[in-house]
Amino acid sequence: MGWLRKNRLKKPLLKRWWFKWSLWFALFFLVISILPVLLYTVVNPPTTPLMWIRWMESDSGKHHPLFTKDWRPLNEISPRLVRAVISSEDQKFFMHNGFDWEAAVNALEVNLTTKRKIGASTISMQTARNVFLWQERNWLRKGLEAYFTFLIEAFWSKERILEVYLNVIEWGDGIFGCESAAQKYFQHSTRWITKKDAAWMAAILPNPRAWSKDRYRRRVEKRQAQILLSMRKIKLPSI
Repeated sequence: MGWLRKNRLKKPLLKRWWFKWSLWFALFFLVISILPVLLYTVVNPPTTPLMWIRWMESDSGKHHPLFTKDWRPLNEISPRLVRAVISSEDQKFFMHNGFDWEAAVNALEVNLTTKRKIGASTISMQTARNVFLWQERNWLRKGLEAYFTFLIEAFWSKERILEVYLNVIEWGDGIFGCESAAQKYFQHSTRWITKKDAAWMAAILPNPRAWSKDRYRRRVEKRQAQILLSMRKIKLPSI
């Protein structure tokens, strides 16, 4: 009977041990996740996980940056590019809290009933993924993406989210940020970009490493025309 009594005593101790360590882990995770979000409200992210992933994937002869460069404040980025990207990626950006539930339901219906696969990532979700996470699609990443999206929407302004997004996203093979992209494709600063060129830059965002190549020109031109039309129709608050 002694062993039975000992086992009964061990169970509450084990439960308390698990509770204690689970609480400590939760607190640790909260601290290490919230601190960089708070820091990046005023400090520009020096690098992103995707930059390191692309660097590791690349051949030794290719140049892939490991750190962000040519950072441009939002007020130094052409409003044309801002409007083009919002028109292309997230027309409800200024109206939602990080999640476009209507687009998510629509994407789910399309993915379940057709062979097409579409996403419903908002600009906020893409920013969270690019700055804090990896790109591989799985449930863990999706859960963390939702968590970090909630954090940046809580602590950053919409303008800050846009600024970070435009300066860190991939715009081609080894090209990160709108200024590097404008210099690469048009040989001038993003401040002076034309409406047509802004729409082209927005058009390649779904698959920039492929769609920036000439063989995808017709597909990109079609999206470019649609974005130009949207830029004329939608109304955005002044930023």
